[in-house]
Amino acid sequence: MVEIRPFKGIRFTKKAGKLEDLVAQPYDKITEEMQEMYYAKSDYNYCRLTLPIEENRYEISKQRVEKWFSEEIFKQDEKPGFYVYFQDFELFGKNHIRKGFFAAVKLHHFEEEIVLPHEWTHKGPKIDRLNMLVATQKFLEAGFMLYNDPEKTTIKIFDEIAKAEPEMDVIDSLGVRNRVWKINDPKLVKAIQVVFEIPPGQIVIADGHHRYETACGYRDELRKTRKNWSEDDAANFRMTLLVAVQDEGLTILPTHRVLDKYEIDEEAWKEIHENFDVKEIKIEEIQEFMESYKQHAFTIYTKGKAYGIVLKDSKIVDKYLKEVHADSYKTLDVVIVREVLFNGILKTKHLKIDEDIFYIRWIKDALAKVDDGKATIAVIMNSTKATQVLDASKKGERMPQKSTDFYPKMISGLVMEDITEGEKLL
Repeated sequence: MVEIRPFKGIRFTKKAGKLEDLVAQPYDKITEEMQEMYYAKSDYNYCRLTLPIEENRYEISKQRVEKWFSEEIFKQDEKPGFYVYFQDFELFGKNHIRKGFFAAVKLHHFEEEIVLPHEWTHKGPKIDRLNMLVATQKFLEAGFMLYNDPEKTTIKIFDEIAKAEPEMDVIDSLGVRNRVWKINDPKLVKAIQVVFEIPPGQIVIADGHHRYETACGYRDELRKTRKNWSEDDAANFRMTLLVAVQDEGLTILPTHRVLDKYEIDEEAWKEIHENFDVKEIKIEEIQEFMESYKQHAFTIYTKGKAYGIVLKDSKIVDKYLKEVHADSYKTLDVVIVREVLFNGILKTKHLKIDEDIFYIRWIKDALAKVDDGKATIAVIMNSTKATQVLDASKKGERMPQKSTDFYPKMISGLVMEDITEGEKLL
């Protein structure tokens, strides 16, 4: 069963300054230019904790956390609660609101099949975030998970809460409005918790796999080393943004695949025609073509020409996919592109990121990569759906890398969780 608990969040005080000068994008989305911009905004900008510019960044973050507490730049809430989080954003000319909430989620290893991954992870980021966690004893940034709420019970609660003025309201550097309200009414807290107790009681990591696995590993270590460890220790729970798959504002952008060092020769085109319906389209028609199909449609752009392709039969995937997988996995567009088009037809070998393959968010940027001679082929994708993520994960599948791009990213600096020894969640 999924267990979520309210926690006493740590937040900036008014003494820190204007919130717009304090918040930052997630650490792994901050470029060097953004880092310099955030540093210039405020001596207390959150980037100075999550991604310090100084070399000894873990020690620097630890010192800053301690110093900012002593200066009353930070203060921990006296009462635990959930933190409702709305993000208002515009995309493709339409306005959206993603509705979720921050809670402390009990940690479970993936083999327990309570918290489920949806993609594979790599070793490097885990080591970096472990060092930061050990140094600061804080979850500086939240994870992001999806849950099932078919009756929209939680969303209705959030909408009622949101009728009041938010406790935090800030437009971030990418133009997204971020609003936060706190829930500490025991009845509302319980009503939300009950939704997570409904069988099969599973949630899926949307973003933050590395940090979640890091938290599990560190928790295991603390169980052995802390003298007064109990299952109520805050370190047994991970601060997480939870969003229902039924939320209308939950948005996943496609991640387009761009290849270098590969060409589509006559033999490859012949095989593409055998497996896909193919037609040449104008560049300005790409978006319209993609939107006209719910799944299994792609656009190949190479040598200045665009070709709309649609898989003829989903059973074709079985011809190229050697391992046994659930149907929900085999019908994913990202799997079709990797297994049929790349591995099967183009005979791509191990693709190195940013050398052989580039993952690009916007169509125009993917096409430009080819036009500028920095790549040879762009494959334009449709988005993976949230329900597909949930379904595949519950069947024990992990998607190929860069299968999802949840938009927008949650900003950092609104709330953090303390996991120092003696901090309990009850």
